[in-house]
Amino acid sequence: MSQNVVFVAPFPSEATMRFVRAVAALDDVKLLGVVHTPPPEHERHLYADLVRVTEPMSLRDMLDGVEVLRQRHGQPHRIIGILEMLQVNLAHARARFGVAGTSVATAELFREKARMKDALGAAGLPVARHALVRSEAEALAFASEVGFPLILKPPAGMGARATFRVSAPSELTRVLSGLGVSPALPVLAEQMLRGSEHSFETITVGGVPQAWSMANYQPGCLEVLENPWIQWACVLPREVDAPACQRAREMGFAAIAALGLEDGMTHMEWFEQADGRLAIGEIAARPPGAQLLHMTGVVHDIDIYRAWARAVVHGVLDAPWRRKYAAGCAYVRGMGSGRVAAVTGVRETHEAVGQWLVEAKLPTLGATKNDSYEGDGYVMVRHESTAKVQAMIKTIVETLKIHYAREG
Repeated sequence: MSQNVVFVAPFPSEATMRFVRAVAALDDVKLLGVVHTPPPEHERHLYADLVRVTEPMSLRDMLDGVEVLRQRHGQPHRIIGILEMLQVNLAHARARFGVAGTSVATAELFREKARMKDALGAAGLPVARHALVRSEAEALAFASEVGFPLILKPPAGMGARATFRVSAPSELTRVLSGLGVSPALPVLAEQMLRGSEHSFETITVGGVPQAWSMANYQPGCLEVLENPWIQWACVLPREVDAPACQRAREMGFAAIAALGLEDGMTHMEWFEQADGRLAIGEIAARPPGAQLLHMTGVVHDIDIYRAWARAVVHGVLDAPWRRKYAAGCAYVRGMGSGRVAAVTGVRETHEAVGQWLVEAKLPTLGATKNDSYEGDGYVMVRHESTAKVQAMIKTIVETLKIHYAREG
């Protein structure tokens, strides 16, 4: 008998649909969807039934959507989703309908960054000094304790979005004013961590990480956002047995235990500082974005989306994994602003790396420049040698160029 699995997938992006396809492909699943925008006609068959909601980030709409599906098809077996901003609402829905999965308390601990860092610090794990500030006076007092530069971000932010580095009191005051900080709208202030930035991913079942992976950011996301001439890259080296990697793995496992995750995927960003010390930036109870999950499957030569689906639906994982390759992704963007007018170096790039190409998404002509660190497109490559992957990333960044035309 098929199990009812409700997937809350508001928008049918390609990234989201890869997860949807994986769940739909499981033999014993009847996939039910709560969506804002239905998938394209050729993929409607993936769902046995769909409910459309007006406000996909609203808990009320989510609960109403799941209730409609429950009345039509019976009790859900799982209620799942991949977006970070939905994780707390998904936990509330599980509690409302008596469905197994991440609890509200655990979801809130992962989502609220100040509480997360407090819990990690209480467990003896290294995190940046931080404070939830509700006024300019509180922010200046914190700055006097830890010094500049500081990082300011929303308490429930995601990645480097809406994140600011401030280096002086006047700059701090200006950013706080722009953010509208108040008792009702606090901001998380953090001591800035310096060093190389990395990620650590796990799939956890029964409270125990069953498989893990690592990646190197080149450079850190915030540095890319602050320097428009930098093109970001992410590399998953084949070798993950260095002492720092082993310590990062222990740190990541301990973070999962401290926050109480039972089942699901985690994405942790961590720093190796100049003196060799490690520190956790933050950790999320969701799959990573920016093609990082896809590359995790590529380096282990597995269907990573099926692995995730099996873990969150069935509570099992096909492991252990063997790291067979290195992989890298260059996120292409150009200087300037406006709309994409031309992309040059495509033929030369393909001639140089095409033999090892995994996938690529070239910028769309006429599209407005994307200001995120992910740029306007990407090129992903794989090879047995980490050094070869690094060389190909360098070639892509130096050869593939995006040109913009100002509007008007």
